[in-house]
Amino acid sequence: MSEQIQRPPAEVRYAAELARLRETDDGERPPGWALSLRAARAFVIGDDKLGVSRKFVGDPSLIDRALVTLATSRGLMLVGEPGTAKSLLSELLAAAVSGTSTLTIQGGAATTEDQIKYSWNYALLVAEGPSTRSLVPAPLLHGMAEGRVVRFEEITRCPLEVQDSLLSPLSDRVLALPELTGPESMVFAREGFNIIATANTRDRGVNEMSAALKRRFNFETVFPIADFDTELQLVEAEAAKLLSASGVGVPPRRDVMEVLVTAFRELRDGHNTRGDATDRLSGVMSTAEAVSVAHAVGLRGWFLRREPGTAADLVSCLAGTAAKDSPEDLAKLRRYLEQQPRGRRGGQWQALYEARHELPG
Repeated sequence: MSEQIQRPPAEVRYAAELARLRETDDGERPPGWALSLRAARAFVIGDDKLGVSRKFVGDPSLIDRALVTLATSRGLMLVGEPGTAKSLLSELLAAAVSGTSTLTIQGGAATTEDQIKYSWNYALLVAEGPSTRSLVPAPLLHGMAEGRVVRFEEITRCPLEVQDSLLSPLSDRVLALPELTGPESMVFAREGFNIIATANTRDRGVNEMSAALKRRFNFETVFPIADFDTELQLVEAEAAKLLSASGVGVPPRRDVMEVLVTAFRELRDGHNTRGDATDRLSGVMSTAEAVSVAHAVGLRGWFLRREPGTAADLVSCLAGTAAKDSPEDLAKLRRYLEQQPRGRRGGQWQALYEARHELPG
């Protein structure tokens, strides 16, 4: 069944690794947890001895702090630039702690409390009145009743009053159902319940969190990958997985990936490898975006010419990434292609320069 799903959740993709960790886990587990902190850490950052792959590239101490937070009564808030794998990290942490990562709320301007807490089957509600039969649990109620981690993606995209619906579940660990009476009118959180929220720093100020809600979270910043070789290895590996799943018979070319990652880092940082200033794009030139472009380059090369993509394909694939936020970004990208590839060693840099006129617009 999972083979027919484009992207199975982490607990399905890595079911064998989770099972192996559970079998060998002799560490102390916080109440309600599926794994000990040490085993959960190994699931995220990898363990060669157990054959557990590394799934998150970042500071291991961040994983330690995140896991400790989830064992406390405070929620975990992951903040950072778009594309720094905050959602992936929250998914991996939830899968390790609870065995499931699918209790997820997607924040947005239209998100309501019903989508967070619970709603009603209105046919049963009219016929029978409020009851547990007519109640339709949402992720928060499920997480509290079952003692599982709930993920709240892009929480600052939600209106302030919707965000504050988390205050009582995080502080008192209780969710009131005022429509019901007696013991059924209160849902008390079971051991293992907590919340992982994510927020983009670029959304800061859209719907600023209340001070009361901030106090109920520990904030952790997820930074972009600083090391070039680490980012290159990640982009190449993730692109290879996506291309294989898309029916592409060859892996991405290393020299093309080097050009891609270098260009992304220079357009993101505002300087080239020699330290000279370059135009910095206002758009998100993240590692996640680089993986998407690498995927597109490989698809273009394979399905159009039955070969791996080249740096010339990169020009056409870059436009949709670079020109999302500002029309000026396309002009900056054009200047980059005119100035930076010239004089660099390697045939792919020359191919990038010669294909600069294929940039649309």
